Amino acid sequence: MVGLGSSFSATKDNMSTHIIPHNYQVSKEDRVKSNKHNAFLLWFTGLSGSGKSTIANLVEKALFEKGIKTYSLDGDNIRKGINKDLGFAPEDRTENIRRIAEVANLMIDAGLVVLAAFVSPYKKDRDNIRTIVKDVNFVEIYINTSLEECERRDVKGLYKKARAGEIKNMTGISAPYEAPEQPDIEIKTEETSIDDAVQQIVIHIESKL
Repeated sequence: MVGLGSSFSATKDNMSTHIIPHNYQVSKEDRVKSNKHNAFLLWFTGLSGSGKSTIANLVEKALFEKGIKTYSLDGDNIRKGINKDLGFAPEDRTENIRRIAEVANLMIDAGLVVLAAFVSPYKKDRDNIRTIVKDVNFVEIYINTSLEECERRDVKGLYKKARAGEIKNMTGISAPYEAPEQPDIEIKTEETSIDDAVQQIVIHIESKL
């Protein structure tokens, strides 16, 4: 069985060297020109319950109303599909973020403004997103909400379950969160209203559009 696995891995690696990109006639530049706006990734990071998805959803609505072609990625459409085989151990979290970044990269190539709302607790994983989509296409938005406030909200009941030991590797409780040191945008939700947060983000990215 070991020999078979080694043979399969070698064959797979060998095949990857024979992948030759096809020269498609419609480019990202063509799509951007057709859409009349640039394409890039808005990455919302923060603790569970910080307000990432709520703010991202309203930012997308504001952009959509301006005629911007968008798409949102979050746990609902990623964890139930492309990443349904992954758990929440550190290595699974890393692979989860890597796959999301690759999907976002394809959507950027399609000419869309992509909004992704994920805890993404590790700095190295967020740095890898920047590498995959390219720095110029990456806007890191830190939704800064204290653990105490996130626990108070606990809209999904996750913190209560984590405190009871029912959930392992819960970020902020039994797993770390490495806050961005120099995010492109920082929203302190305990000091800023949701409407002001949305406006702040939309104004910030206007020059990129």
